[in-house]
Amino acid sequence: MALLQINRDVCTGCGLCLQVCPFGALILDAENIVVVNESCTGCGACVPECPVNALSLPEIEKKGVNLADYSGVWVWVEQLSGQASSISWEMMGEGRKLADKRGSVLTACVLGHGVEQLAHQAIAYGADRVFLVDDPTLKAYRTDPYARILVELVKKYKPEIFLLGASTRGRDLAGAVATYLYTGLTADCTGLEIEEGSNLLLQIRPAFGGNIMATIKCPERRPQMATVRHHVFEMPRPDESRTGQIIREKAVLEEESIAAKVLDLIVEKNEVNLADAKIIVSGGRGLKGPEGFSLLHELAEVLGGAVGASRAAVDAGWISYAHQVGQTGRTVRPDLYIACGISGAIQHQAGMRTSKVIVAINKDPEAPIFQIADYGIVGDLFTVVPALTRAFKRRLNK
Repeated sequence: MALLQINRDVCTGCGLCLQVCPFGALILDAENIVVVNESCTGCGACVPECPVNALSLPEIEKKGVNLADYSGVWVWVEQLSGQASSISWEMMGEGRKLADKRGSVLTACVLGHGVEQLAHQAIAYGADRVFLVDDPTLKAYRTDPYARILVELVKKYKPEIFLLGASTRGRDLAGAVATYLYTGLTADCTGLEIEEGSNLLLQIRPAFGGNIMATIKCPERRPQMATVRHHVFEMPRPDESRTGQIIREKAVLEEESIAAKVLDLIVEKNEVNLADAKIIVSGGRGLKGPEGFSLLHELAEVLGGAVGASRAAVDAGWISYAHQVGQTGRTVRPDLYIACGISGAIQHQAGMRTSKVIVAINKDPEAPIFQIADYGIVGDLFTVVPALTRAFKRRLNK
């Protein structure tokens, strides 16, 4: 980023620029002249405030790309110990749809050690071709070797669209790759579409704390990159009869040149597995306190499900973050989602609206949750939930 330039012959030391700098990057030296430090980002906020035009920013060269050189949809296949994450196959299913709309090729990127079987799985899940990089340096995920490989592949083959799952590693890798390539990246998308006419990728996600839905485009840079959260898209069914091309590529970095070393890998076991739960009973502010969740635990136990929560309940300390559903929590796609005392803010809807059946229990008939619910019960959850629990116990003979 270009730093601010100061004409010392013109500067009067009035200090107006210091007052508007959001990063504290400007100070007055011993001669009462403005100087800039390393905190400057070149944002330009100070330039129009100078009454004597002593401040300026050099023009940043815009190195555009020839959009016609880029085609195809790519998906990164995330794996751990040779087992693919289901989020990658969800991305593959959506990537297949986008590639078909663009009339282009769907490519899977498989990186790891001893992962050739994942290349064949990727073809079964819809890939036309697979870039396979199988190397000991890729056995455990590390940002640098993974990112450098993908960057070199992008430069060589020039994809139009690149999708990654919005997992911890996916977010980390996507940010690194986008930075190297100087392209746009939209995180945590809840929808992807191809715009008619322009054929741009429309990247849809909640914004401003989830109060609006934003549609984001990347018209001048390539690839158009996006991460999408778990369970936003349906899992496709693999077709073992499909055939495709596997292209073997080499790792970019030698082990000696990789700064980070993996000493051990400890897999933490979550106290609750919302991602795979078929039934979720979720509670919000209407529970009025942590004691209210005992009702949900009882109902969930009868149904063989898991307990979820809204952000409001988690922020209040009523239940741990592992239970949080929503834009800032987990995205779920159960067969049945029972929302108890949840108003249905757009942030929460972003994490559960793809549930197959949604049941809402709320005493406010105008609560937004009813707009997306398949079944709604207007009433006091402290009466309705115990009644449901008793009814299910009778029906299920428990």
